Amino acid sequence: MTFHIGAQPGQIAETVLLPGDPYRARWAAQTFLQDAVLVNEVRGMLGYTGTWRGHPVTIHGTGMGMPSLSIYVNELIRDYGAQTLIRIGSAGAMQPQVKVRDVVLAMSACTYGSPSRAMFRDLNFAPTADFGLLQAAWQAGQVLTGQGGAAGLHVGQIYSSDTFYSERPDHDEEMRRHGVLCVEMETAELYTLAARHGRRALSVLTISDHLLTDEALPADQREQSFGDMVEIALTAAFA
Repeated sequence: MTFHIGAQPGQIAETVLLPGDPYRARWAAQTFLQDAVLVNEVRGMLGYTGTWRGHPVTIHGTGMGMPSLSIYVNELIRDYGAQTLIRIGSAGAMQPQVKVRDVVLAMSACTYGSPSRAMFRDLNFAPTADFGLLQAAWQAGQVLTGQGGAAGLHVGQIYSSDTFYSERPDHDEEMRRHGVLCVEMETAELYTLAARHGRRALSVLTISDHLLTDEALPADQREQSFGDMVEIALTAAFA
């Protein structure tokens, strides 16, 4: 047990999927895992462990933002031996070709600041995904798209922000000008922690809203789109 995770030794799998929302962790575990068991509910942050096609998998919430994710990922790696960590979350599109319901694979993540920023001082560290996971997720997404699953699939740089309500549209415009695909709130810190500890990490993101058009995915239509994301993540983890 740790300060924030109440699981016993052996109850956390080496492969961990990380939604921000603890209720999304419960939904994903109940939908995709066999024999899913609740292994953590400290502070309402739900974590479940079960199997997917015979492989042990934990699905554990991280909360919103990089500081919250940093707590859970540090403990999952340090105290429970997590080896493969895949964020499954929502994001806001920043490019016209990226549509609501599309899936984005984050090759790299830029940020103005993260809990790890102070470690690098003047260095602008560029956190990136594990290439093997990224390649496997791209291949899984291509198959799913061909079967009529995910509406669209993109890979590239994203932006991780700890400010949900941005008041700097000039910054958003510069990121759009430089090809940043979407914005979310956790990936840059996840990739940095994975690099520090020699772990594999990837973010697979569903576009739930669009910064250019103000379109948003209705709540009753999110489940199927989020299902595509989870299926891609699980397939990539065990490719």
